[in-house]
Amino acid sequence: MHNTHDLFIQYANNEIVSKTFGFTEQLLKIHQIEQRNGKPKIARVDTDKPDGTAIVYYHIVDQTFYLAIYIDTIPEPMVRAVTTEPYHSVYLRADSETLSLSELGKLSVLPATGGRNIGEKKSKTSETATWKASTIFFEPNTEADEFEDKLEKLLSFLEGDKAGVNRLVIEAGAYVQVFSSFHNGNTMLGGHHINKDLLKRMAKLNLAIDFDISVEGISYT
Repeated sequence: MHNTHDLFIQYANNEIVSKTFGFTEQLLKIHQIEQRNGKPKIARVDTDKPDGTAIVYYHIVDQTFYLAIYIDTIPEPMVRAVTTEPYHSVYLRADSETLSLSELGKLSVLPATGGRNIGEKKSKTSETATWKASTIFFEPNTEADEFEDKLEKLLSFLEGDKAGVNRLVIEAGAYVQVFSSFHNGNTMLGGHHINKDLLKRMAKLNLAIDFDISVEGISYT
């Protein structure tokens, strides 16, 4: 698998150097790819697509969005497209003004990935600003990925304890929270797509979904 990944990375790196696609040249005029040991820093190589497509994600200097290079792998590797992929954080969030973080965690057997207690300081520099509720987070997939894939992976994770998720919904108003940061290249950001299957799965878990969207980066010249 690693040898295959190395091959896809080689094709993607070649595109960064040659700039065969106009988009590659356009983006790299205004942003730089992070470097590690003199090479472009890889965020992730995605080979999970059923059609065999591979996606090589790169970190961009001082930004959270990614450069994404799509590679056809059948019958042989070939760069198909180059674009930016927003940073997506997709997680279950539950808040309570009466329960502690520990008590929230006991409502489900799923492992939490973060949280805070009511009364905790909002920052180390503030003496008076404190959180008015306890909050718990469940985010199983923090790597570079497309929004719909992240949502699917979150739901698969939550379906591992439907009863616990139901308790979190009833006792702490649990819902799916999405934070996305798009590249503000030409102000045409695009959006999020949720297919019917994912909507049905969210409905079975009695989950609402909330979107928080921001933009970053330099506009195209």
